[in-house]
Amino acid sequence: MQQEVRFDPVQTHRTFEMVCQQIRAKLASGELRPGDKLPAERLLASQLNVSRSAIREALRSLEVAGVVHMVKGIKGGAFIREGTPDRMSEVIQDLIHLGAISLSDLTEARIALYEGMLPMVCERATDADLAALAANVATLEAAIRAGETAQRPHLAYGFYHLLGECSHNTAIIYLNDSLARILLEYTLLLSPQQRVPASDLLASRRRFLKHLQARNAQKAMEELRRHLRRTHRALWEGR
Repeated sequence: MQQEVRFDPVQTHRTFEMVCQQIRAKLASGELRPGDKLPAERLLASQLNVSRSAIREALRSLEVAGVVHMVKGIKGGAFIREGTPDRMSEVIQDLIHLGAISLSDLTEARIALYEGMLPMVCERATDADLAALAANVATLEAAIRAGETAQRPHLAYGFYHLLGECSHNTAIIYLNDSLARILLEYTLLLSPQQRVPASDLLASRRRFLKHLQARNAQKAMEELRRHLRRTHRALWEGR
C-alpha cells in the first residue's frame, strides 16, 4: 500500500507556486514516485492551509509541466506521471519557434551529443541492440524500394531512438529522444524531394552501422556528422 504523504501548511501571497514547490520537493525526496496518487483536493487544501482554488491552479500548472496527469471518475484524481522526453521536446521546440535556438544550434547540439555518446555506444551496445538498428535499416530499405516515402521520417526517429538506447544511459536516451523528436517534426514539413535522397540516406545508414558493428566510434561519428550536416542543409533550404 502507498504510504500517506503529508504536506506542510503554506502561507504566501503566491500560494499555488508554493504548492507546486512542495509537490516537487516530495518528488525530489522520493516520498512521491511516478504512479502515486496525490491526496484529494479537499485534503491537500486542508494540509497546506490554502484554498481549493489554489490547489486546482497548482495542479493545472503541474499538469502543463508534465509532472502530473488528471484522471476523471470515481477512482480519478491527480497522479504523478512517468518521466518522458515529451515535455523537454516541447520546451526546446518552443525556444526554436521563438528564435532563441536556431536550426544551426540544434544541429551543433546533436553533433556534440553524438560525439560524446558514440564511444559509450561502442563500449556498451549489445548484440541485440545492434540487431535492432540493423532491422531498422532493413525496414528503411524495404520502404524505399516500395516507394513509401511517408514512412522515412518515422524510421529516422526510430533509428536515433534505438541508437540512444545503445548507450544504456537514461539521461542520454531522454535528451537524444527530445532532439530527434524535434528533427522529426521539421522533417515532416519537407516534401520528399526536399529531403536527403533516399539512396544517399540508405548508403549512409549502412556505412554508419558497419562502423558501429566494428566498434569504431571515430569512423561512425565521421559518417554521422556528414549526414547530420546534410540533413541540416535540407531543413534550412526547405524552410
